[in-house]
Amino acid sequence: MMIHPNFDPVLVHLGPLAIRWYALSYIVGFCLFIWLGRKRIKGGQSVFTNETLDDFITWGVLGVILGGRLGYVLFYQSAFYLNHPLEILKVWQGGMSFHGGFVGVLVAMWLFARKHRIKFWAVADFVAPLVPLGLACGRIGNFINGELWGRVTSVDAFWAMGFPHARENDVMLVMQDPQKWLPVWEKFQMLPRHPSQLYEFILEGIVLFVIMWLFTKKPRPLGQASMLFLLGYGVFRFIVEYAREPDDFLGLLAMHMSMGQWLSLPMIVIGVIGFVYAGRKAK
Repeated sequence: MMIHPNFDPVLVHLGPLAIRWYALSYIVGFCLFIWLGRKRIKGGQSVFTNETLDDFITWGVLGVILGGRLGYVLFYQSAFYLNHPLEILKVWQGGMSFHGGFVGVLVAMWLFARKHRIKFWAVADFVAPLVPLGLACGRIGNFINGELWGRVTSVDAFWAMGFPHARENDVMLVMQDPQKWLPVWEKFQMLPRHPSQLYEFILEGIVLFVIMWLFTKKPRPLGQASMLFLLGYGVFRFIVEYAREPDDFLGLLAMHMSMGQWLSLPMIVIGVIGFVYAGRKAK
């Protein structure tokens, strides 16, 4: 069993200030977005210009951060933050929701499209293939922080990894089933888990990027690239959730599915219907 390196979440200490890996992952993601966007603009495949792309980044950053944070607050820990409202501002401690960030970006794209008098779906189709590598950076940030670890798996699995941050959860599982897990605990002082952050890095990040980038190399019906992103992310996230540990304060919900799966289902349904509709409308 591999052991998580337990990185220091702070990359550089600058007196009272600190540069965190989690923040750096977001910065790298936005830089990749700009770089890929300029490549697409240079290829003449966009209604964007370099100037409008630079303007959109401001809108996008606000949409991701505000939407991601508020989404986490509302979807995952509404009771806690209702009692501790100042904790909402502590974004550097983690706690961002992709689905909330997605809604935030949708609002940002709509406002941006109105400002520049560009069709909303033209904006969305340009943005969709640029997003997955940013998601990949975010998952690397999660892995470095040792958060969002996976469910317990077999100790003989070559991919199994022990997470020091999961100690409290591990102890609870050992107490619930000592016959099964006590020997493993006595040997490693932690239980073998799926490194689900890396699964998401590969599927939601790298694989989805390749699919989106290749699909959008040719002109496609308006809105179809956006729908493919919805479908692809929804499917990959739904799959990975089977390996990801559900949040302690939520657990599994109806039909033994996690909150992430329930939030991904509408994306899959809308993605399939929208993809087919966009194709038929173009014909």
